[in-house]
Amino acid sequence: MANRLAKETSPYLQQHADNPVDWYPWGEEALAEAKRTGKPILLSVGYSACHWCHVMAHESFEDPGIARVMNDNFVNIKVDREERPDIDQIYQAAQALLTQRNGGWPLTMFLTHDQLPFFGGTYFPSTPRYGMPGFPDLLKRVREFYDTHPSDIRAQGEELAQALGRMQPSSGAHASSFSREPLDAANEYLQQALDPVNGGFSGAPKFPHAETIELLLRRYASSNDVDALESAVLTLRKMALGGIYDQLGGGFARYSVDAEWAIPHFEKMLYDNAWLLRLYADAWAITRDPLFERICTQTAAWVMREMQSPEGGYYSALDADSEGEEGKFYVWSVDEVRALLTPEEFTLASITFGLDRPPNFENHAWNLVMANPVVESRRALLDSARAKLLAARGKRVRPGLDDKVLTSWNALMIAGMAHAARVFGRREWLDSARRALTFLRDCLRNGGHLLATYKDGRAHLDAYLDDHAYLLAALLEMLQADFDPRDLEWATEVADALMDRFHDGSSGGFFFTSHDHEKLIQRPKPGPDNATPSGNAIAALALHRLAFLTGETRFSDAAAGTIALFLPQVERYPGSFGTMLAALEEQVEPPRTLILRGDPAEFAPWRAWLDKAYLPTTLVLFIPANAAPLPEPLAKPPKPGVNAWLCEGVTCLTPIDDADRLREALKIPKIAAPT
Repeated sequence: MANRLAKETSPYLQQHADNPVDWYPWGEEALAEAKRTGKPILLSVGYSACHWCHVMAHESFEDPGIARVMNDNFVNIKVDREERPDIDQIYQAAQALLTQRNGGWPLTMFLTHDQLPFFGGTYFPSTPRYGMPGFPDLLKRVREFYDTHPSDIRAQGEELAQALGRMQPSSGAHASSFSREPLDAANEYLQQALDPVNGGFSGAPKFPHAETIELLLRRYASSNDVDALESAVLTLRKMALGGIYDQLGGGFARYSVDAEWAIPHFEKMLYDNAWLLRLYADAWAITRDPLFERICTQTAAWVMREMQSPEGGYYSALDADSEGEEGKFYVWSVDEVRALLTPEEFTLASITFGLDRPPNFENHAWNLVMANPVVESRRALLDSARAKLLAARGKRVRPGLDDKVLTSWNALMIAGMAHAARVFGRREWLDSARRALTFLRDCLRNGGHLLATYKDGRAHLDAYLDDHAYLLAALLEMLQADFDPRDLEWATEVADALMDRFHDGSSGGFFFTSHDHEKLIQRPKPGPDNATPSGNAIAALALHRLAFLTGETRFSDAAAGTIALFLPQVERYPGSFGTMLAALEEQVEPPRTLILRGDPAEFAPWRAWLDKAYLPTTLVLFIPANAAPLPEPLAKPPKPGVNAWLCEGVTCLTPIDDADRLREALKIPKIAAPT
């Protein structure tokens, strides 16, 4: 019989609905049961695309004997970290404090009935190996310790709760101390950390670190720092040519297990691709490198083909595994490739994708990389080979699809698609973003409150900081790509919700959960970037920009207060705060607002060069002459033809009706920047 997880919206929880484990979802029923029985809680946190989560499930949670030990000794709670990032944040931090090791998934934590952790780890094998005890033996020892050392557990739990509280930023700097010094320090740190051969900023495993690449591109724009540009371009090129990028279907995997970007951990997450889509579009705007355009074209096509629901929302992830094996869907044997292609296609594909080299994956298989460049005269032949391989791959057993729709990740992809659409003039990408935004508006709100997740016609869970901050940023991106006063109205509503429900009016910054959220043992206020950008940093960046569009100074005050709160941490750990540093940059030098008004039919010649210019600290708004109502900063008087108002902070130049004069004011050359 299915357990309680069968009724949940999370595909990850539903994957465990047939386990013999008596799983509970997180909630009052589970917590009350722990209190009633006196059993400790076994909290297991994971997500549907997680390879080691699947391994632990197959080894332990599907085993009736191990399940019996779990059921007899614990109240077992299963959590999807993507639906409940609040719980995941707290217990990842607790695991790190308890073990002095980095966390990950699956996260396995043991709690008292009042949610205090006393022991934990990540993956545990079903039998003793890897220097770890077998999971059933561990369970028995944990329960025995819980029963025999209650006072020690209570004291440790209270001490840990205090330590979690001390991790929160409590006092920051003052806005008067804002300067470019942390930006300079971050750039110096990144140049030292750069892998000069393969790009990236660490050894294996190697993550894209999109926030870092973005910081380097912004550095080039602000300071003409060619070294920063070269570091970013090197990393983007190496990733695009490596196996972390799906050379057939488009889109990036989560990370590479090697330093050369060749072998990924094969899960594909919506959020990674959202951020990278925007970055590759920006890199193309600077360099006009055709490789970057191809990456955007193929990735956007993958998003619309495989990751967008018929209703409009974007799905969350593709699994790393198929048929129980990681990467099986993506890798090839030479014989498979040869059988599908003409001799001429095979010769080119073999040289290009590295099939003439020793196999680079398990079981004598190849994960495709761009081992050698392709001359343009041969590109049509390679595209033919790629299309045949992609069609054949499509007939394989596909990796699992996590088809829940998350507000936060959808907002990231809406921003990415809208931005790339603007840079490349691709209306179909913009239409995709608009469909997703409409879906959020129609299906993920309840009485004006934003909700976090949707699946099978059901939306639930109060939205978090990231949902609101990312949505606000996405709406600002949509306003630049396709101005609609309703988007500006919604952006103001989202900003009001951030201020009313998440803002800490005394210390500054934004809590991850709303003021009326379920009470947990900690209320995080995260500042560093993680796998996704910092909600506090995005809130600071977006609110500051919105203030210049609406005239609402309380938005800019909250943004400055947020950066001030985290500035001491930013100065100590500049490599962890890429997005916060971007927000700081726009405090030091306020963003420009470029407002163009006129007949939309006359906008095209202006858009043709403005949308392709890399202007990371300039909001460019094409507002139809008849658009209304508009807040005072945007309500520029319509004049004959197209007129542009360039505003630095709150000071605007006289209207400009000539494209060349606007180019001069923006310092945009007629010829593209260096390649």
